[in-house]
Amino acid sequence: MQYGISMFPTDYSITPAELAAAAEARGFESIWFPEHSHIPVSRKSPWPGGPELPKPYYDVMDPFVALATAAAVTKKIRLATGICLVIQRDPIQTAKQICSLDTLSGGRFIFGVGAGWNAEEMADHGTKFEERMDVMRERIAAIKLICSRSKPEYHGKHVNFEPFMTWPKTVQKPHPPVLVGGGYPHGAKRAAEYGDGWMPITGRGDIIAAIPKFRQMVAERDRDPDTVEITVFGVAPDAEKIKPYGDAGVKRVIFGLPSEGADTIMPLLDKMAEVIQKVK
Repeated sequence: MQYGISMFPTDYSITPAELAAAAEARGFESIWFPEHSHIPVSRKSPWPGGPELPKPYYDVMDPFVALATAAAVTKKIRLATGICLVIQRDPIQTAKQICSLDTLSGGRFIFGVGAGWNAEEMADHGTKFEERMDVMRERIAAIKLICSRSKPEYHGKHVNFEPFMTWPKTVQKPHPPVLVGGGYPHGAKRAAEYGDGWMPITGRGDIIAAIPKFRQMVAERDRDPDTVEITVFGVAPDAEKIKPYGDAGVKRVIFGLPSEGADTIMPLLDKMAEVIQKVK
């Protein structure tokens, strides 16, 4: 099993570059940055994680810019969006960012995606909440084509473009892995349909119990379940809590870090690295 870390990078936290270099030095496989372009003041949409929305959600940096700075100071660690809100992004420009980052990093990008929860935020980008799942499916399909074909073309309800040319293409072929976030059964269903992996979050259902059901979903779509990986977010850095995920066939677990400075983050990374050694 592999191990990653996630954090909301802000202007008051450890920098993405410093965090990535420290994580790589301690043997972490991947680093994950989330996304919110903005948080509307109305705050009508409830946050799935609880009653109070944490401040870093307002303050988080753009994930592609943050990951690019991390790529510049590292050589091995995977660079991931966790998650990219594709329902709020132009697919052509997003594909350009993906191809650029994957090229500059030597093929280390992981495309973690999700449909989001903040209806007011996505409305500001022109996406209707009730259409977000269809929008996500089409935009991901279009991005895959742009990343892999010399003259991509796509015609759908929400995405439509004639053949065009754009480079670079991604180092990873045919495109970086697309990991779909969300719980069971709905998020798992979307991952089984068009994802290279599924990314559930702890605390929102029994993930381990859902894994056999997810694998069955994949098989029912004439796909090999062994080729669709599982990444679990929000796992506590505790050897006893980590082990069941490895036993269940999870590929990687992701530990969360607070948006704090290096003085706080470095000791936490050291403790997490110690836990990893106990699990191996």
